[in-house]
Amino acid sequence: MLKDKDYSNIIDELGGGRLLAKNLSKFTNIVLNEKTVYSWKQQGIPDRWKPSIIKLLLKAGGTIPQGFIPPGMSVNNFQDNSSLNTELLEKYDNFNENDISNKTLESFYEKMLYLRRFEERVGQLYGLGLIGGFCHLYIGQEAVSVGMEAAINKDDNVITGYRCHAHLLSRGASPYKLLCELMGKGDGISKGKGGSMHMFDPKNNFWGGHGIVGAQVPIGTGLAFASKYLNKPSLSLTYFGDGAANQGQVYESYNMASLWKLPIIFCIENNQYGMGTSIKRASAGTDLSKHGESFGIPGFAVNGMNPISVYLAAQKAVKWVREGNGPIILEMKTYRYRGHSMSDPAKYRTREEVQKMREEQDPIEFMKKKLVDKKIYSSKKLQSIDDKIRSEISNLAEKAINSNPSNEDDLYTDVLCEDYDE
Repeated sequence: MLKDKDYSNIIDELGGGRLLAKNLSKFTNIVLNEKTVYSWKQQGIPDRWKPSIIKLLLKAGGTIPQGFIPPGMSVNNFQDNSSLNTELLEKYDNFNENDISNKTLESFYEKMLYLRRFEERVGQLYGLGLIGGFCHLYIGQEAVSVGMEAAINKDDNVITGYRCHAHLLSRGASPYKLLCELMGKGDGISKGKGGSMHMFDPKNNFWGGHGIVGAQVPIGTGLAFASKYLNKPSLSLTYFGDGAANQGQVYESYNMASLWKLPIIFCIENNQYGMGTSIKRASAGTDLSKHGESFGIPGFAVNGMNPISVYLAAQKAVKWVREGNGPIILEMKTYRYRGHSMSDPAKYRTREEVQKMREEQDPIEFMKKKLVDKKIYSSKKLQSIDDKIRSEISNLAEKAINSNPSNEDDLYTDVLCEDYDE
C-alpha cells in the first residue's frame, strides 16, 4: 500500500514547492509557506490539502492516483459542473488591452473622475440639508459603470437599483437635472418627485432607479424580452448588488432569460457588503458569477476596480449576447468607500480596510498612473482636468440650489395615464 510520501511526485508535477504554495494560497485564501510544501515530500501531503491539490491537478490536466483520493469519494466529486454554455464561452477569444486606444483610456479617467466629484458634491449637499431622504453614493465603484457603458450602445437598455446616479450620468443624462432631482426641484429628471432612488431617463434608455432591492432584475429581463419580441438589436444591461443576488425573483429571472435566450447581461456589483452584512456571512456560495450555472447561464468574475478589465469583460459579454447565445452574468468585484447610504456610519468594517482599498486599488489612481506612464497626460494636465470638473459641478450645483422647487400642483401628475389609445 502506498504511503502519502510516495505521492511526492505530485508536488513536482504541480511546479514544485514554491509554485504549488503560491497556487494553493491563491486557490484557498490561506497563506502557505513554500518550505511547508517542500516538507510534504518527506512527511506526506496532509489530508486537508488533498482536495485542493486534486482540483489543481484536474485544472492542469494531470493524472490523479486512485489512492490519493479521500475514502468514499471519486474524481467526479472534484470536477467543475459547468454548463455547455460555459464551455462554449471559454472558446470565445478574449479582447486585448493593446487594442484599446489612448482616447478611450483618457475617457475612462475623465468619466470616472466626473462621477467621483459629482458624488462627493452630492455628499456635501446632503450634509448641508439640501438633499433629504435616502441617498446612496457610488464612490469607489466608478470603474464598473464607465467600463460597462463603453462596451454597449445608446440603443441598449440600462436598469439598476437605488445606487443609480453614476449609471444615469454614464448614460449621458444631464448632471444639472440630477442635482435638481436630488434637491426636489422642478427641473429634476423625474420632476423632483423621485429623489435619489427613483430617477428615469427614457430618452437615454435608462429605466430606473428602483428602491426595492432586486426589483429591477425581472423588469430588466422584461426589457430584454421586449427587444427579442420586437426583433430589436438592443440588449438589456441589468445591474444589481450582492445583497440582491440571492433573491428569489433574481433566480426566476435567470430561469426565464435562459429559457427564452433573452439578450441580457446580469451585472452583479459585488461591493462586498449588502447594507451592513459581508457577502461571506450572507451567501452560502460567494462565487456569484456561478449562480446561473443550473440554468445554463455562463458567468465570470471581473476586477471591478479596474476600468480596463471591466471594459474587456463587457466586450466579451456583449458579443456573447448579441450573437444570440442568451444571458450572461458578470460579477464585478468592487468596493464602496462610503456607507451603504448617507445615514450609514459603516461600523461593520475597519477604517484600515477602507484605507487599504483606497491606497491599493482605487480605479482613478490606477488610471492616473497608467496615463502618466504611457506619457498620454502629464501630472499638470491631470490636475487641470480635475480643476475643470470641480468647477463645472460646483457651478451646476449652485444653479440647481437656486432653481425653483417642484410645484405642489404637480403632486398629482404623472400618476395615472388616462389618455391612451387602446
